[in-house]
Amino acid sequence: MSEEGRRRDRWDDDDFGPPLFGDEPSGSGDERIVLGDTDTGPLPHWTSPPTGEMPRTLGSRAADDVTGELDVWSSFSSNAPVWSDDPSPTGEFELPEQIPAEPIGPRGYDELDPSAPVARRQPARITIGTDPTEDRAPRPTQGGRGRPGSSRAARQAGAKGAATATSGRDMPTAIAVGLLLVAAFIATLLVGPWAVMIIIVAVLAFASVEFFEKVTEKGYRPATVASVVACAAFPLAAYWVGERALPLVLVLAFAAGCLTFIEAPSLESGPLPNMSITSLGVVWIGFLGSFAALIVGMSNTSMLTAAGPSTDVGTDTLFLLVLCVVANDIGALFIGSAAGRTPLRSWISPNKTVEGFLGGAVMTFVAMLVVGLLDRSTTWNSIGDLMILAGVVSIAAPIGDFTESMFKRNLEIKDFGTLVRGHGGVLDRFDGFLFTLPAVYYLMQLLQPWVSA
Repeated sequence: MSEEGRRRDRWDDDDFGPPLFGDEPSGSGDERIVLGDTDTGPLPHWTSPPTGEMPRTLGSRAADDVTGELDVWSSFSSNAPVWSDDPSPTGEFELPEQIPAEPIGPRGYDELDPSAPVARRQPARITIGTDPTEDRAPRPTQGGRGRPGSSRAARQAGAKGAATATSGRDMPTAIAVGLLLVAAFIATLLVGPWAVMIIIVAVLAFASVEFFEKVTEKGYRPATVASVVACAAFPLAAYWVGERALPLVLVLAFAAGCLTFIEAPSLESGPLPNMSITSLGVVWIGFLGSFAALIVGMSNTSMLTAAGPSTDVGTDTLFLLVLCVVANDIGALFIGSAAGRTPLRSWISPNKTVEGFLGGAVMTFVAMLVVGLLDRSTTWNSIGDLMILAGVVSIAAPIGDFTESMFKRNLEIKDFGTLVRGHGGVLDRFDGFLFTLPAVYYLMQLLQPWVSA
């Protein structure tokens, strides 16, 4: 029999099988692996009650090994996997290790496992396709392991909580402040167009400050100074020069914002996304809001109405516009609260319902019908024109309201400001006007209601 055959027969008769290390044990074939009395550590007697303690691992005995021999099992007991949401011994969460900046392998994937996803380093600056608000996910709790989508679920839960909190406003205070604002607006109408212009410029300037301060808190870095100046300059230019001044102010505002980022020290300023958020605020607040100045500016020219020459076309139209928006808000609030069942866009605002939208529209038409029947307008003399005005406002005002709610939901905030308790900030109160103002201005140019009997 060959040497290999004799070796196989010998190990077949052995209970322990072939050796783990080396081809064959030294010495005679009857040698066995023998463990000392203390090699496995102290073991309790089988009659002893359980202690609840965890057994010592082999890695914990490595430091006690005085023989100098290599513990081949130590690699299995050290560097145990740690979950990203496991707390540190001090009770604080620790940041994970930095993800490699480049994918593994020259082909852009792990060559050992091509199906494995490739993790990339998150950019330090805001880039196109990212949202700085995504980095505000709450830390996982100690009760469970992190899983994909858990942070998104937490954000959605937080957004629902914010929406619920929004519905609990101080209504008596809100109504009182609303009546005070209406009274102040009527007083400025009686003084003259220049007094109305002071309110318009102040409202747009404060609204822009609120907007840019809030987006700055959420991670953006807009050109705030240039933007606020532009939002205040839009109505002034529109009032003094007219509609043709708006493109010029828009170009100058855009150029000022670009120069702000050109002067930045590096690309870390995020010029593309931050210039985008800058342009959003300028167009949304400054440009759209400046149509209030265009409407008021029509009172500086004497218009030939059915009752004769009049300089009240602009102020009278702005008063009717404000009346329509206020009636729309009141109708949507009370009808929606009493009978609202079908959300218009639940992901934007679950409190805005189809019933509330219809209630606001009905209230707007009723308000304009009362104005027409009582003949309280000297420039909008036709009930038909007043009904068209009510229809335009019933569509444009909710669009403005939904637009602001959409932005607030994306930023996960309740209000853009806290200037007035129960009313939020300035932008929160005048959001419905921003789309209504240009719509009514061009409706005036189309209908010219002051010439009808």
